Amino acid sequence: MAKVRIGGIIQRAHLSELRVLSAPDRPGTAAALLRAFGKAGVNCQFIVQCIGSQEQDHIVLCVDSADTEQALALAEGARAAIGAAEVRLTDDVALISIFGPDFRERPGIAGQMFDALAAEDVNILAISTSISTVSCIIQHADLGKAEQALQSAFELP
Repeated sequence: MAKVRIGGIIQRAHLSELRVLSAPDRPGTAAALLRAFGKAGVNCQFIVQCIGSQEQDHIVLCVDSADTEQALALAEGARAAIGAAEVRLTDDVALISIFGPDFRERPGIAGQMFDALAAEDVNILAISTSISTVSCIIQHADLGKAEQALQSAFELP
């Protein structure tokens, strides 16, 4: 496959991932959780929400490792209010993203990224996309080989 030109690679190391699982799907669930983080001054660098097969909300977010204890306490505090079943924590994760113009008009970029990571045995813990960015949460230990895989797979400026 021909290399696709992208704008670059972004990485963030030393993150912790929190999963707030099995909350009833209703308006205000994400707002209640993230309002608590905002009031406490804890920045969420990655947020993704989906609805599982049982019509339950699952929210995955990442914070700086330095904020882990506070973020976990905030998530646990919000858990009862939003009716979530549990909060799970994974330490030592990282964010790796590719970005560029016109991603929405260029099919196959996400697949090419995921192929490159899979070829290096990098497991993706969570995915988020926008018009111009594809982001993955991975284990921190895999960050170096993930970056090398993406540098090989794409044409960089």
